[in-house]
Amino acid sequence: MASGSPYPTLQPTKQGTIPFLIPGAGKECFTFYKIFGHLTATNKTPCVLVHGGPGLAHDYMLSYLPLFEKFGIPLVLYDQMGNGLSTHLPEKKGDEDFWTEELFHLELSNLMSALGLDESGYDLVGHSWGGMMGSTFAAKNPKGLRKLVLSNAPATMQSWIDAYNLYRSQLPQELQDALKRCEDSGTEQGDEYQGIMMNEFYKRHMMSLTPWPEEFLKAFEWAGKDDTVTSTMMGLSEFKVAGSTANWSAAEAVDKITVPTLVINGKDEGASDESIRPFVEGIKGAKWVKFEKSAHMPVYEERERYFDVLNDFLEGK
Repeated sequence: MASGSPYPTLQPTKQGTIPFLIPGAGKECFTFYKIFGHLTATNKTPCVLVHGGPGLAHDYMLSYLPLFEKFGIPLVLYDQMGNGLSTHLPEKKGDEDFWTEELFHLELSNLMSALGLDESGYDLVGHSWGGMMGSTFAAKNPKGLRKLVLSNAPATMQSWIDAYNLYRSQLPQELQDALKRCEDSGTEQGDEYQGIMMNEFYKRHMMSLTPWPEEFLKAFEWAGKDDTVTSTMMGLSEFKVAGSTANWSAAEAVDKITVPTLVINGKDEGASDESIRPFVEGIKGAKWVKFEKSAHMPVYEERERYFDVLNDFLEGK
């Protein structure tokens, strides 16, 4: 892992690519994955880590390595299609019929089948978008899924946007005015707008640590190199719904989730208490843990407690 990371460097036990046939892709596609530990030669259920975005990469999920090094849980990390070291399809930018949640469900199913986890069993931890997509995946009762963790994931896209607009209204007025001025002039990607977002907004509502861990920044760099997935699925504004996930909601599917589920959120983040309510109230027996000293990234902000909570849930304590 990169220097400055909260956890030491560890090489994967195995890494590679899995073919993924996508009708309409126009080319052969592959999903990149990493495995830490052994998936079968253990009495521990492997844990599959699903990164956020849409449009980021697995790099920041390396922050979950304590599950393996401290607790002995085998881990599977992967880059979702169009991201990181998996196949990129920039020619599909803007194609909302191609970039759908279902594509990522199919990719995850394909990966589980290729690794044999649909037969031997696995737990799934989804962070942010990974939890959103993971919730509706779990509602399909996929073969092999044992437990589900929805970490910092809203149950609807609109509730995330509503939370972010509320937090924006709480910024000092001069910062609100500057954001509006940049939006009106179409300079959201400029230094002033991005500076306010990075130095003021995200420090309050994404992650309070300074500087951000290098592997977290690297995950975002992938989206900067190729914004096909991000721009097509949710647009480039934090404050407006757009793209193929504009009307996304898991609220109607939560009662179909039958596996034990842990719901996690932080304070003053996009996955607000209101936005996770459908998960907490709609999934039978769901357990909710809130991290009051964290925003969107308790995996970094309250690291020791976060992993104790995860391990206790995954190990059935």
